[in-house]
Order: sequence, then structure tokens, then C-alpha cells
Amino acid sequence: MDSADVRRALDESLTLLRGPATTPAAWSAPAGVLEWTCLATAEHIAHDLTAYATQLAARAESAYLPLDLVVRPGTDPRTVLRIMASCARLLTLELDAAGPDATAWHWGPTDRTGFAAMGVNEILVHTWDIAQGLGLSWTPPPDLAAAVLTRLFPHVPPPVDPDAGRALLWATGRIALEHHPRRDSWTVRAARP
Repeated sequence: MDSADVRRALDESLTLLRGPATTPAAWSAPAGVLEWTCLATAEHIAHDLTAYATQLAARAESAYLPLDLVVRPGTDPRTVLRIMASCARLLTLELDAAGPDATAWHWGPTDRTGFAAMGVNEILVHTWDIAQGLGLSWTPPPDLAAAVLTRLFPHVPPPVDPDAGRALLWATGRIALEHHPRRDSWTVRAARP
């Protein structure tokens, strides 16, 4: 996975989330199965994209950098989506700048394809969460979801579901599938063995 995949995931997310004429009050609804609100979930996406970009930029070798993105209270949803977009751009810029041998810490040495996949995963899965809270019907695009499953979930046996978008939602504990109950815990494997 690479920066183009992050940009495409962001475009999919923003097309969906900027479209509805929802009020700031609607964004206070719970985001899918999460305890966070829709707005807090969008802030979380921005935070993680920033964390991945700075982790890779610093070539952090053994731990996470001690930083957090804080969005000021009272920030409206459209502005939070702009923040999310700018954080995704930071990640794409770093993915493009990092050489093929660049690695940084994510529970082990992780290359830029791992950071790209984690960024796409955050965007897709949490966009689904937000869509649930806003009452929108949306599933992650199958090709992007399949690439995330291949890169981050090699331990998930294919094919859990013929629709890779639904399989990603199952792998990340969002939904149950026929013969596969909803998972109550999950992890990504971004570090290279």
C-alpha cells in the first residue's frame, strides 16, 4: 500500500461525510459500536494519521513518540473533517518522502507500506463507524479493504466473506458474519517479521 491508497480512502470518506446536511448535534451520536461520538471518532482518525506520519518521519525505533493531536472543544464537524484531511496529507507526504528501506516503530519495525495500510484502515473502519452514527449506508471499497486485509491481517483466514469490505469490518470487530461471530478483540500486524 502507498500514499495513493491513503488519498483514495480519504476521498471516499470525505465524499460520504461531507455530503449529508447533518447538524453538529447529529455528530454527537455514538459512532457505530464505539463509545465515542461521531465527532470524537473523526478527531481520532486525524490523531492516528498524525501519529503515523510523525512516527515514520522520526524513524522512531523502539517506542511511540509521546505526542497527541488535540482538537479544541467546540470545533464544528466540517472543520474537524478539514483537520482530518490535512493530517492525511501529512501522512501521504511522509510516505512519499520515506525511502523503501525506511522503518519506524509499530510493535516492531514497520515499513512505509505498513504505515500506509494502517492509515487506510483507520480511515475506512472509522468512516464506517461514523456513517453508522449518522444513519448513512456505506461499506469500505472492496479493493482497498482487500489490500488492508492482506497487509495488516495475514492471520485472518480468507475468504471470511466474499465482500472484502465486510470482511474488514468483521476483522476489526464491527460486524458478525454468517458462521463468524463479531470479534471482541483484534490486532493489526504492521511490523515485518
